[in-house]
Parts: sequence; structure tokens; C-alpha cells
Amino acid sequence: MRKIFSFMMVTLDGYFEGRNHDLGWHNTDEEFNAFSSGQLDEAGTLMFGRLTYQMMAQFWPTPAGKEADPAVAERMNGTDKIVVSRTLDRAEWARTRLIKRDVAGEIAKLKQEPGKDIAILGSSRLTASVLRMGLLDELRIMVNPVVLGGGTPLFGDTTFGDTTFGDTAGRIDLELLGTRTCGSGNVLHSYRPAAA
Repeated sequence: MRKIFSFMMVTLDGYFEGRNHDLGWHNTDEEFNAFSSGQLDEAGTLMFGRLTYQMMAQFWPTPAGKEADPAVAERMNGTDKIVVSRTLDRAEWARTRLIKRDVAGEIAKLKQEPGKDIAILGSSRLTASVLRMGLLDELRIMVNPVVLGGGTPLFGDTTFGDTTFGDTAGRIDLELLGTRTCGSGNVLHSYRPAAA
């Protein structure tokens, strides 16, 4: 059975994006890029919510994306992708499948397929929903050494369109798998849902 892991960048005050979807605070360097490449090597499928999918699809297949990081662009474009959205009518980025209904059932089926793990990169609402569905195996949160004072909280919303998945207010206990301190000041925390 394949594992689903999620990777999120977050500020010290708990925001995964700043106001107006600002991601300019992401603290990246060569060490981060090597870590990101390693995560892509672990994944046989990438999963996104609509907003993250649209941002990725508008960048990685373009000449600018390929020039910015040819190795990452090749992996992003060549890996199977899933976009979870109730509002998209089609997904045109190569190797992308759209899930619109029975999200929990479709994701559970994906986990049963053979192959490498499934990675959710970004997509805060999707991450929170999959966690609350009991389908997320590992949560990787990289805390950046910055305080924004406003933005979108990491687990602030678990809705897609007019549908909410799972109990948005319920407590979920996590077990720490490990912590890694990076030379940039970023700190990676890896968790799994605690055993019931």
C-alpha cells in the first residue's frame, strides 16, 4: 500500500501563505532544493488542490519553469498528478487526472495502487481534509524563520466549494517522527497521526 505524505512551508506564526497568496517569504537555498528533489524522488504521484494545481500548471510546463530548474521541471511535468476540485471542468497539464466526487473513496483507491508514494505539495486545505479523512500517513511541516502577522493559517479551512470534508473542529493527535534543522534556519518537523 502506498503512503500519502504532505509537505508544507509555514511561518513561525502559523501561516502557509501571506496576504494575497504571497509566498515570497519562502526561505530556500541549495540544501532546500536538494531536499525538495529527494521528496520528488519518493513520489510516484503528486496531488494538489485547485489553487496549487493552477499555480504549478502555469509555471512548470513553461519555458520559464524549465529554465528556472530543469531537473525539477522534468520531474513535475513527467510525474502522474491528481487535482482535487469540485469546480474545475478539466485538467490540461500532462499526466493529470481530476477528482471531483467521492474524494475519500478515490484517494483510498489511489493508496491501494502499486508504486511509489503520493505527495501533496502545498495545498493546505487538501492536506487538512486528507488528514481529517484518516488517509494522510505523514505530515512534513517546514517552519521558516519569519513572522508575517497575517495570511492564511495552515489548518484554517477544510472546505472545497460548498462541501466540508470531515470534522473541521475535531482534535487530531500527532506523533513526532523527527526534526531536522537546516542551515538556512528552517526547521522540518515530520509527524504521523497518533494511533487511535
